[in-house]
Amino acid sequence: MRRRNFTIGLLLATATRSVRAQEPAKHRIAVIAAGPVARIHDPGIPLFRVFLEELRRLGDVEGQNLTVEGYSGGGRPEGFADLAREVVSRNPDVIVASTNPVALAVRAATGTIPIVWIGAEPIRYGLATSLARPGGNLTGVTIDAGIEVFGKYLQILKEAVPSASKVAFLGMRTPYYEQQFQQPVREISQRLEISLIDMLVQESTPSEIERVFAEIAKDRPDAIIVSAMGNLAAHRRLIVELVEKSRLPALYLSREYVEAGGLMAYEGDFGELGRRMADDVHQILNGTRPGDIPIYQPTKFDLVINLKAAKALGLTIPPILLAGADEVIE
Repeated sequence: MRRRNFTIGLLLATATRSVRAQEPAKHRIAVIAAGPVARIHDPGIPLFRVFLEELRRLGDVEGQNLTVEGYSGGGRPEGFADLAREVVSRNPDVIVASTNPVALAVRAATGTIPIVWIGAEPIRYGLATSLARPGGNLTGVTIDAGIEVFGKYLQILKEAVPSASKVAFLGMRTPYYEQQFQQPVREISQRLEISLIDMLVQESTPSEIERVFAEIAKDRPDAIIVSAMGNLAAHRRLIVELVEKSRLPALYLSREYVEAGGLMAYEGDFGELGRRMADDVHQILNGTRPGDIPIYQPTKFDLVINLKAAKALGLTIPPILLAGADEVIE
């Protein structure tokens, strides 16, 4: 009897191990957004909607073999380091970092947990050694085609407002901007005979954004370019309202602003960026080192024009610019 019970127990243990071996691996990813709300599961955000859809298509299904945790940076860069350390202490399989400041904070907190990032200028920021082989524990996607794309932004504004000779740039004041970005974009603007005015926010708060708009009024710019940084996008409705009050034509580097009533947006295909990020995560979960996965750089950008906003400004968009738009909102 004892021998029979032992045999049955051995068979049950073997069967249990077999069932467990067939169960899908459980993975956990943490997504850190820079803004005040994580918005990972917001269907109105193309980047994350497509990201989750593509993960499902690849077999990484949230609620089955995958857990997705969303974290918010609160729109305050000074808190990113503490948040990064907290997320790292939870030891997820992959950390998805939205924006350069978040990625830099996460990478400072861990050199081992894989990071999939979305941002800009990874080599200039020191996030990667090259696009082809980023090295270290980070890969991801860049939202622009390099610093020279700033010239394209200015050309679009010049086409929309031929008389524009002075353009303000709304962005975040960071060491990178002041040390590496500021001079190259000034040189680009000078080649196009446009004077560029810095309109830099110290922190992403409504009062600070209102302050820079009040200060820029004395410089009387002809138009404005608004950065796509997530810290600012969290306040996009306020920014669009302030632009409208200033009666300035504006080019936004994210279509979310146009959906909030802004004039024009020129951005990479965020759906494609979301798919690329999901593919990066999938490869990492299946054993590929992030430093061996090339960083994706978009080659196609979409121009979206809001004719209602143009009418409110009394601005007539040239037919040639309308003809080249990927989407015109009536």
